[in-house]
Parts: sequence; C-alpha cells; structure tokens
Amino acid sequence: MNRWACRCAVVLELGTWGHLRMKSDKPLSVVGCALAAVGLLSSHAMGQGYPSKPVRVISPYTAGGANDIICRVIAPMLSESLGQPVVVDNRPGAGSMVGTSLLAKSAPDGYTVMMADIAHGANPALHNKLPYDTLKDFSSVTLVALLPTVLIVHPSLPVKSVKELIALAKSKPRELNYSSSGFGTSNHLAAELFKSDTGIDVVHIPYQGGGQTIAAVLGGQVQMAFITLPATLPHIKTGKVRVLAVSSAKRIAALPEVPTIVESGLPGFEVYLWMGVVAPAGTPSDIVTNLNSKINRVLAIPDVRDRIVGLGADVVGSTPEQLTDFIKAEIARWGKAIKPHMRVD
Repeated sequence: MNRWACRCAVVLELGTWGHLRMKSDKPLSVVGCALAAVGLLSSHAMGQGYPSKPVRVISPYTAGGANDIICRVIAPMLSESLGQPVVVDNRPGAGSMVGTSLLAKSAPDGYTVMMADIAHGANPALHNKLPYDTLKDFSSVTLVALLPTVLIVHPSLPVKSVKELIALAKSKPRELNYSSSGFGTSNHLAAELFKSDTGIDVVHIPYQGGGQTIAAVLGGQVQMAFITLPATLPHIKTGKVRVLAVSSAKRIAALPEVPTIVESGLPGFEVYLWMGVVAPAGTPSDIVTNLNSKINRVLAIPDVRDRIVGLGADVVGSTPEQLTDFIKAEIARWGKAIKPHMRVD
C-alpha cells in the first residue's frame, strides 16, 4: 500500500526508493505514529523474507531479440544467487509499452521486475500520453549493459557501404523498407536518425521484437535494419545478411573490420541499446538493494560477462541512483532528438 490517510490529515507516502515521507500541516498523532511504525516494520519484514517464491523478469519484446537474450543469460545465475527460480516472461507490443504497463500495475514486492531499455527513455517523446509515468511509476535497480546496433542489408541489395546505401535510397525514394522491433526501440530510433541525417526516405515496417526484425531482413520482406549483435551475429558470419556499419563511437571487437557510421561519413552518429532492470514504484528499498547487489554480482561472474561481451555488449552495472539519473538523461536526450514527424501520435 502506498498511502494511508489519518483523521489528523496526515498522509504518508512510500516513495520511489521505499523511503517513507510525511506530508502534514498538523502534529503527527499517536495513530499516525503507529501507522508509520507498522508501515516501516511491514516493509522491513517483507525485505527480510525476500525472496520466498519465483521472481519474474518481464522482457517487453518477443523471444530471440537482444533484450530476451540478455535476460536469459542472466536468469540462471540470478536464480542460483537468490535461491528461487527466475522466470523470463516475454510481453511484447507497442514498443515495449505492453510489458511496461504490466510492470507498473504489478505489486511492488520484488517478485516482478523488467529489463527496460532505450524505449523506456524515448517513449515519453514519441507518445503524447503514456499509460504510466516513466519517472514516478518505477524504481530503478541497476543498469546492465550497452549494445551498439549494426546496419545490415539483405545480400541481394547492390550496396557494400553506407555511402552506396544512401545513394541507392536517394535514387529510389520510399522503395526501400527497414524493419524494427517497434516504435521507440533502438532500431527504430537509429533508423529514423539515419534518415534525418542523410535525407533518405525509407519506409518503416514495425514488428514486435528483434527475432521478427531480423527474420524480415533474412526473408527479404525488408531491405535493411539497424539491429543489435545478439540477434544478427550468426547471420552475419554465415553471409545471410551483409553488415555495413556499427552505430558505436568506436569499432567493436566482435566485428573489427566493420567501420562505424561516423567513419562512413556521418559525424556524431552514435546510438546504443541500453538495458537496465526496473521494478514497480514503492518496492521496499531493502529489496531493491538486494536485487541490485545480486544482479551486479552475477554481471561480474566471468562466464556471464564473457557471454554478454561476446554478444557485442559492454557490461555496465550501477547503483539504483545512477540508473535513475541515466533514465532522466535519456528522456531529455530523446525529447530533443525526436522530431515531430517521428512521433507515433
């Protein structure tokens, strides 16, 4: 419960980080003090017994994409650390808003968390109204990883560089398509920035996850996409897709021969898919601290770290406060970068 009202008009709120704060213009009554004590003791008791049942991690995309893959890399070792099963629950749709809305409505008890990503910070700028408040309805746990995207094309497309792709797209306006995991996802945002910076006009075909996004390129339904390495690296190695560039500031170890988009003639172009764990607002602070500690320990395990790095990602880890500051900065960044024509509504 997040609020209690007393006859003395005292209101107690359980804040985002589980800290109890008081709003009142009158002295706190004995009843008010008792309620405050009960609230604090209940929160403490909840944290002391946590976890006593399986923990659900919402991945707001379909199986097979980067978000889902990172969740499943972490889940087994987190389960071992917590002493309870950790279950990945794919809830795709609406550019991550289906899964995020589900999280916002979940009990703030630490048994439902979500792997948020770049869409979490971009959706406030993409939509006039969200079914939740990005800053008020969630408790940050930890930043997990940063993944650059790669620009890929179907092998049948007669281009082998970013410059050749731009030239082809300009010669055939609205004849080329690109796929994404939905509005507000890293591949949608990267492609729209690419369009804006180059002046090309290609058509957006949204899907519900990275698996479908790459499948559309593999099947030739679309000609190009910006996508993270976990979903596409095997197809790059087998030649089923052609990679033209990476969106990071520097070349990546997994594809050292592939140039950055900056090197390809677009200065300042840099887009990462970030991932971080968030919980419902009001989750007790000791549970948030527990999850933060356990997840960061899992990220430090050499096997887990190597597997994530092998997917082309940088393992990060953070405090809850650092993730909150990061999300605020992302909201501000995309609020400036997203132009009117990029808005969903």
